[in-house]
Amino acid sequence: MSDTATVSPMHTGICVSDLQQSEQFYSQALGFTADVKMDGLGEPLDHLLELPGQTVDVCQLQLGGMRIELVKTSGGATGSSGRRPMNQRGLTHLTFQVTGIEEVMERVKANGGQVHMETWIDSAFGKIVFCTDPDGTRIELMQAPG
Repeated sequence: MSDTATVSPMHTGICVSDLQQSEQFYSQALGFTADVKMDGLGEPLDHLLELPGQTVDVCQLQLGGMRIELVKTSGGATGSSGRRPMNQRGLTHLTFQVTGIEEVMERVKANGGQVHMETWIDSAFGKIVFCTDPDGTRIELMQAPG
């Protein structure tokens, strides 16, 4: 028997201001499928999240091997809904490889997100552009060259 500890990825949590809108965005714009929903989670989760007395609504979605957890707290979301600078500490963006990048960009816009065309490049890595979800989380779309 090994005494080596292991680590496996589970999910990435994203704080959202409107759970239904964000679930629609990630499902309709990017193709995620919701498979776990929990509402009104309180103790002891409020202690874990360092939000005493608040409840949490959660929607977990999956796409391929990626799982995200949308989290809405009863106290509401705080902070800016604008794009975070790429040099600000912490998670900067989620990246998705796509085919038909223009179609995906249209789905992003149709489902409450924004496409930031000022970031568009057509490079040796392919076509790349940053978008944001309805709460300003930065999303990179990459289409391989060719």
